[in-house]
Amino acid sequence: MEDRNQRAIQEHSERVLLAGVDCGNDAEEFERSMAELAELSKACVMEPVGMVTQKMEMVNKALYLGTGKVAELRESAQLLDAELIIFNDTLTPSQLRNLQQELKKPVMDRTALILDIFESRARTREAKLQVEAARLQYLLPRLVGMHEALTRQGGTSGSMSSRGAGEKKLELDRRRIEHRIVELNRELEQVSREREVQRKKRQSSRLPLVALVGYTNAGKSTILNRMLEMFGMDDEKRVLEKDMLFATLDTSVRRINTGNNKDFLLSDTVGFIHKLPHGLVKAFRSTLLEVKNADLLLQVVDYSDTHYQKHMETTTETLNELGAGNIPMITVFNKNDKLEEKPPYPRSVRDKIYISAKEDSSVSMLVDMILEKTYADFQEMCLLIPYERGSVVSYFMENTHVLSVEYEKEGTRLRVMCHPGDKEKYGCYEDGKA
Repeated sequence: MEDRNQRAIQEHSERVLLAGVDCGNDAEEFERSMAELAELSKACVMEPVGMVTQKMEMVNKALYLGTGKVAELRESAQLLDAELIIFNDTLTPSQLRNLQQELKKPVMDRTALILDIFESRARTREAKLQVEAARLQYLLPRLVGMHEALTRQGGTSGSMSSRGAGEKKLELDRRRIEHRIVELNRELEQVSREREVQRKKRQSSRLPLVALVGYTNAGKSTILNRMLEMFGMDDEKRVLEKDMLFATLDTSVRRINTGNNKDFLLSDTVGFIHKLPHGLVKAFRSTLLEVKNADLLLQVVDYSDTHYQKHMETTTETLNELGAGNIPMITVFNKNDKLEEKPPYPRSVRDKIYISAKEDSSVSMLVDMILEKTYADFQEMCLLIPYERGSVVSYFMENTHVLSVEYEKEGTRLRVMCHPGDKEKYGCYEDGKA
């Protein structure tokens, strides 16, 4: 059945030809980037049918490729019956316009491709607003040349009335886009305020926030779902997991109930990627604030990918850009089960752990490491709480690790492991002091 579905998808996939320029000395890095472009196109339900590359000191300012290579690309597109040509870098407005004229085919760059994927995967209102804002910011400087079928006549006074139909359409489109961007930013500010309220509410609970970060398709969602299964959470709290780039975009926060009141919040964030468009990093900044406010980061790495070290570099760069580079981190080397030569796992070495997210033993070891890190500064406290302050007892029973409970004449005696903030706030009950 899966093979039949795959064939059906391929039959309806748009045939695309990939193109790129290697301007560096790292041939392996360029090859990896082009292979990733092919995977991105597949994630957008496209079928790569060929690849044309060129090594140059710098890209051609007018055509990205050299003129001879553009002619070769045009012939290859006709020969392979390609419907679309995708370039591995962000094209300038003039490059985009010139290439469309030369190739006589629709042209797309890496940024537009990623935007298409994000647009198709966005589910929440916030993600949809962010993707639309990023797309419009990308589109705005590229309007010129998009109305070639319209006339461009007349007009020297600068007034709208004296402009040609094409120029009027261009100006109106620009104004509409700018107005829509303002509207989107206003809506995103409101969503950001709502998210900040939710964030402060979570912080008031004293529960540690752990954020899953890392390269796309490293297994972050799989880890979240395995933890939910292991601790008996409802299936409706599961998130989408699929072996493809950017399977999930929306940030999901789930409470992991480990028992003994040693719970933590686990946040699944959008995956990072090489050459992630700056507009998307900016657009998703409010969503990625979950990362910046985390107590602990889990950098999930696809250990079976031969380029995993490059993926880690990309993740580090993105975290630094978000201002989250100094947050304590556990590096989770995932997918050990896919290695040809399998070293023993699960195993941990300091702040590193080697696992397969599909196996309970691996996830259990990871949870133990998380609890060890997030509860390291919790302190033991002995309290005597008068019976009339039952709400205080309830708070400690629900939010701390209770070691013992005794009911005495003066009140309830608790021995707990609690957050330093709780020790400061409820210090008046410590050691029997009223």
